[in-house]
Amino acid sequence: MSTSDKSEAFYKKLKIQLQDTTLWPSEYLYKFILTTNTTKIKKLSDLFDNQGAVITTKESKNGKYTSVSINLKMKNPDAVISKYKEVAAKIEDVISL
Repeated sequence: MSTSDKSEAFYKKLKIQLQDTTLWPSEYLYKFILTTNTTKIKKLSDLFDNQGAVITTKESKNGKYTSVSINLKMKNPDAVISKYKEVAAKIEDVISL
């Protein structure tokens, strides 16, 4: 199974879970981990800018990685998944949780 097949299977499963557990529109908490790099962190923040997102960051103990939590009101599961895909396409080496 290729990486893109695994990704699509993941997103399909996520969509079903979101539909089954949440009333939409709803607040959604995105969590990402990336290497501590101010350019990458700003680029990630900019993808959610001007949408009412609450963004918090926390560096790892040794400062090598930064976790970024983004709380944002989303209209439906498709919008949530679309944002995950946008982040993956525009930011290199980001881990989505």
